[in-house]
Amino acid sequence: LMDNFTRAFGYGSSNHFYPVLQQAIGVGNAFEGWRPCAEGALYHVLVPLSAPPGHAFHLEPDTGVKMPGRNFRVRVDLECTCVREQLGDNAMLCFLHHSKEELSRKQEPSLLDTLCTGPYLDVEKTARWLYRLVRADWLLLPQSSHRLNLMLLPSSRSCKMQLSKGKESLVVEVLFGVRQGDSDIYVSSQPTEVHFMPSTTWHETYAVAEANFFRHVARRAPQDSWHCKCLQFLTGVAMGKGFSAYALKTVVMHLLNTRPLSQWSRRDFMKRLVDIVDSLRCSLDKKRLDHFVIGNQRLPREISLPPELQRVEPPNLFQHLACDPDAYREVVQEYIRLR
Repeated sequence: LMDNFTRAFGYGSSNHFYPVLQQAIGVGNAFEGWRPCAEGALYHVLVPLSAPPGHAFHLEPDTGVKMPGRNFRVRVDLECTCVREQLGDNAMLCFLHHSKEELSRKQEPSLLDTLCTGPYLDVEKTARWLYRLVRADWLLLPQSSHRLNLMLLPSSRSCKMQLSKGKESLVVEVLFGVRQGDSDIYVSSQPTEVHFMPSTTWHETYAVAEANFFRHVARRAPQDSWHCKCLQFLTGVAMGKGFSAYALKTVVMHLLNTRPLSQWSRRDFMKRLVDIVDSLRCSLDKKRLDHFVIGNQRLPREISLPPELQRVEPPNLFQHLACDPDAYREVVQEYIRLR
C-alpha cells in the first residue's frame, strides 16, 4: 500500500519542489513480529524524505529544546543548478541565480516557501502536506486498494489512517524522517511523551536499526525459533506492571545478540523466559539497562551507525530508577509479582 502511495505521490508532484518520498520501511512491534496480543492492529511505517532538486538537507543539533535523547533541526539550503540549465535541462531554473520575479512566473515555489519555518523543515507543515496527498491520491491507487475504506485520523506530527473492510480494520501511522548519512539512524517526526515539541524539532530514532536487527535474527534463526513469542508473551504479561515494552524488548535484543540463536526454539521457551526475567533482575540490581543500539560494539555488521553513535557510552534506560528510590522500590515489587 505504501509503495503504491509513494508512486502516486511521485507522479503528482513532478513539477513541484516538495520532499521526495523514498520507499517506506516497516518499524515497530508489528513488523518485528512480536506485537502484544492486547494491542490493536497498529502498523508504523517510516517514509524517508530526500531533498528535491535544487535543495539540500543538513542536520543540525537542536540544543535549545529540553527533551530526552538527541534532537535535530533539518536545515534546507538552496543549491546552484545552473549546470543543469547549461546542459539543456529546461525543467527548472536555478533558485540562486534567477530573479524572484522570473522564478515566480515560470516555476513553482521552493521548499523554503512551502513546508519550512525559516530555513528549517517544519514537521507539522509536512504532516499536513502528506494528509493532503493521501486524500487526493487515494483514488489513483490500484483497484485492489479501493475495496478498503479510508478514514484519516488526527495527528500533528504524522499521517494516521484507518483502513477497514467489513468488520476488519487496522491503523497505519506514517512517520517521516531524514536519514543520517548512509546509516540506519534517522531523525523522525515521531511524537514523544513531551507535551510541547517545537514544529522544527526532529527526534533521533533507532526504530529502523532495531527493525533491521529483528530481520537479521529472522534470517539466521531456525524456522522453529520462538524469540518473538517470548517477547510477545512477556510484554503481554507485564503490561501495566511498571516495565515498558521497550525495556523488555531491549533486554531480549541484548540476549539475542549474545546467546546462540539455536537455543531459542520452542522446546527452550521456558528456559529463555527465565533468562529474560533473570537478565531483567540483574539490570534492576545494577539500576542500569544499556540502550541496545547506541554505543553497542557488538551490533551485526549489517546495521550501520553514524561514527559518533558507535563511540559514546550507551544511555542507561533505568537512569530514572537510580535517581528515584521510591520508583525503584515500586518497580522491584512489580518485578516480584511478574516473576
